[in-house]
Amino acid sequence: MSETTVREKLRAGDIVLIKGIVLTARDKVHKHLLDNKPSPPELPFELAGAVLYHSGPLMKEENGRLEVVAAGPTTSHRMQMYEPFIIRHYGVRGIIGKGGMAADVIQAMREAGAVYFHATGGAGALLAGKIKKIEGVWMLDEFGRAEAMWAFRVEDFPAVVTIDATGASLHAGVERISKERLDSLLST
Repeated sequence: MSETTVREKLRAGDIVLIKGIVLTARDKVHKHLLDNKPSPPELPFELAGAVLYHSGPLMKEENGRLEVVAAGPTTSHRMQMYEPFIIRHYGVRGIIGKGGMAADVIQAMREAGAVYFHATGGAGALLAGKIKKIEGVWMLDEFGRAEAMWAFRVEDFPAVVTIDATGASLHAGVERISKERLDSLLST
């Protein structure tokens, strides 16, 4: 089954175990990619079809090698000003983070057939155990360990599809229900 077919079949609420390469990307990487438009910087990783992970991993060096100690999700809201451009210009097809994305990002995701995966906050050490290999790193000297772009090979990385390629969003449902309950409480 092709990657596109898999993405198209995913629906908000699906629980998935991600296998393959994910690329970390936080504020500095996103800003760098946007600041260098329309000519993308030379990247050692392919972004077309990639899954970006909003994560600033905690790394330790042992015997001259870096290993991942914790790699939990960071709040995606911080990257949403960049994300429509990143999705459209670079062809990113998946985002892992926490907290969801704004309407303009969801629109870009719908146009591109991209999905948003929610990873559990506070589970960084557990999630690090799902990283089987560090495939490479970009901008380590410039941005530091937490902000560099890491290529991680993951296996059985647990996540929930909270925004699917049709734009259906679990976040929107939670916000609607929360607002209804708050309005009800305030009206009594």
